[in-house]
Amino acid sequence: MDISQYDLVIKRHVFERAMQRGIHPDMIEDTLLKGKIKRFGKHGIKFINKGSKRTTVCVGELVGNRLKILTIEEGN
Repeated sequence: MDISQYDLVIKRHVFERAMQRGIHPDMIEDTLLKGKIKRFGKHGIKFINKGSKRTTVCVGELVGNRLKILTIEEGN
């Protein structure tokens, strides 16, 4: 799946929470571009990027041609 074909929406709140958790915008971009995609529910989507020290997970929803990122967290 290529995310360039979707309208990407990332709210300011997502960036604030990511910075509080020590996740930098470069890591967010890498996760969206290179991470594995996992679908759940009707519109749910996760981008999972496993690194040597941490796993970054971007959780969002895919409705039509809009990809909206709801939260960014660290996984196990």
